[in-house]
Amino acid sequence: MPIYEYECTKCGKKMEALVFSKADENKLKCFHCGSGELKRIVSMCFSFGGRDISNSGSCGSGGKVGFS
Repeated sequence: MPIYEYECTKCGKKMEALVFSKADENKLKCFHCGSGELKRIVSMCFSFGGRDISNSGSCGSGGKVGFS
């Protein structure tokens, strides 16, 4: 699944979104402030061979998936 991480250039918050096409990406709004000014960032989470290598489902942090 194409889950990408974004940072809002207006409020600075980070979020994750499921994006299937560039058209979908262009419609994204910040979950926190509603701005459409988002930039895709390099994800610190990754999966290898179809399974989460951290076994926690959240980048090994043990916390919730996503950002606040």
